[in-house]
Amino acid sequence: MLSFGIASMSGVTRAQETVAPSGPTIEIGNAVTADAEIRNRIQTIFREIDGLAQVRISVTSGVVTLSGQVEEAALAKKAEDLVSRVAGVVAIENQLTEQTAVTERLKPVIGRFETRLQQSLDYLPLLLVAAMVWLLIGLLGWFVTTRKQPWDWLTPNAFIADLLRQTVWLAFLMFGALMALDILGATAVLGTILGAVGIIGLAIGFAVKDTVENYIASILLSIRQPFQPRDFIALEGMEGFVVRLTSRATLLMDVDGNHIRIPNATVFKANIINYTRNPERRFSFELGIDAASVLQDALAVCHDTLESLDFVLDDPEPGAWIEKVGDSNVLIGVSGWINQTETDFVKARSEAIRTVKTALEDAGFALPEPIYRLLIDNDLPIGGVPQPKPAAKKTQAKTKPVKVTDAVPVTDTAVDDAVLKKVDDERQQQPDTDLLTSKGKDELGQRPVV
Repeated sequence: MLSFGIASMSGVTRAQETVAPSGPTIEIGNAVTADAEIRNRIQTIFREIDGLAQVRISVTSGVVTLSGQVEEAALAKKAEDLVSRVAGVVAIENQLTEQTAVTERLKPVIGRFETRLQQSLDYLPLLLVAAMVWLLIGLLGWFVTTRKQPWDWLTPNAFIADLLRQTVWLAFLMFGALMALDILGATAVLGTILGAVGIIGLAIGFAVKDTVENYIASILLSIRQPFQPRDFIALEGMEGFVVRLTSRATLLMDVDGNHIRIPNATVFKANIINYTRNPERRFSFELGIDAASVLQDALAVCHDTLESLDFVLDDPEPGAWIEKVGDSNVLIGVSGWINQTETDFVKARSEAIRTVKTALEDAGFALPEPIYRLLIDNDLPIGGVPQPKPAAKKTQAKTKPVKVTDAVPVTDTAVDDAVLKKVDDERQQQPDTDLLTSKGKDELGQRPVV
């Protein structure tokens, strides 16, 4: 009994180790398909497929041998795949070779070309209908976006309105393309096209990064309106009157009449000083007087002199203060306010310096000069012990009375509009390219008026 059990277990183990056949089972007996039937079946199939009708077939004991030439290597692979699916085939000997004659190799290419040409001719009427639909939708978008309304009503900014028009027109074109592809039954191509356009757009974006940055800065500057035409501004170490803001750069004209072109990306990120927005502007300067002067009287002379000038505003009132005390002089700071719409800043400051200096000199205040004092003591004996000196008599210092000078003729301080005329002439040459507005409002609101 024990030996029988061991023999049974070993038989089970051998059965489990049996490997399953990798291909179809080879039949025997009555189930074997005749070689002639296999050959006839394969020939019937090959006659229905272009390029395989001339293949020679031989079958022996279920082994199929394919020989001859085919036009393409893909046809040889296709023939082998078809034969492997025929019942009764045990093995395949693929001896097919690829055709090398030029005329024979061109036959399938010419055949595919003729087929595609015929398909194109068949699709031509449908293609014309799709193109007509795309054209009509595009023309409708062009008609809508070239009207003034409602775009000017949606945004008063001309640049933003034009950008909105272009975006809407592009949407019309995309919708027309989608409708045309839907008519042609090729909507799946749209995803491929959009993907390719996205990749190309990304590459172009990296290539023209500075240009795109300037364009976006132009949009933001046209919305914010940090300055207006004819404003005198300072940015990035440059000063000038604003001529215009374009889609790429800001154009200035300096006081010498020279043009300054600054990229909008730089303007958007720069610290901008606008000297024109507030019509009231403060000028200041410093003057030195002798250290022995009566400072209170000197400050009064400076204040009263500025107050007497017609171009200096009473409110805010002029100011005068002691800036610092030097070795041989006292530095006085003087300031006053003017209305820039009526008075030129440079002329006013120059005239104020001249007038105050003249008034101080007329009042008896000396201008500072470098002074060096040398102390020589001849009373020291040989032993080096100083001898007592007689007490000096006290004298009372005499102060010269201060008298404010009479009115001094003032030179012309009117606004110099020579450069502003050049700015206006420049703006009239291209009036439609400016993205700035001249309606009296900027990003801070309505401008103050003096």
